[in-house]
Amino acid sequence: MTLCSDEEMAQLLAAMHAGTPDELGLAERLIEAYPDDARLHFLRGSMLAGSGRPIEAHAALSRAVALAPDFALARFQLGFFELTSGEAARALATWEPLDTLPSDHYLAHFVRGLRHLIQDHFGEAIRELTEGIAVNEENPPLNRDMRLIIDECSRLAGDGAPAAPADAEASATSFLLDQIGRGTSH
Repeated sequence: MTLCSDEEMAQLLAAMHAGTPDELGLAERLIEAYPDDARLHFLRGSMLAGSGRPIEAHAALSRAVALAPDFALARFQLGFFELTSGEAARALATWEPLDTLPSDHYLAHFVRGLRHLIQDHFGEAIRELTEGIAVNEENPPLNRDMRLIIDECSRLAGDGAPAAPADAEASATSFLLDQIGRGTSH
């Protein structure tokens, strides 16, 4: 398996950070040259998610995880994408292999927090997500996504209104995830 060079990866990351119009095209050209490089599929999926192309984003993120099942960040992001797309059961299944991460790893905290969120346990979700942010120095954009969830959980938990029952058509969690899914920075 041939991976793209550090120089090519740096060019793609620079294009993504600069928001160049051809960043997606560059990713696709690199994937054509290096079809087994999970990092490229992950980055392409992130770009597609950010540009409102969810079906293609899911396929790219899924491909990244299929190529590199131990690529923890890709697995987390795929599950997060599934969760914000309303597929909580699928997200939970996607995250199961992350249970082998050290308990103090930021992704382990984020997964635990999001599992609490799915159950409408907002206090526990806030605690775990906050702990994850505190130890995540690897991926600051992900901290912003988790901060959005914390802010919404705090709002929902602190407004004095009880959360919708689990069997209600739209729980507080599904409403929250719908709002976050529209603006995440995968």
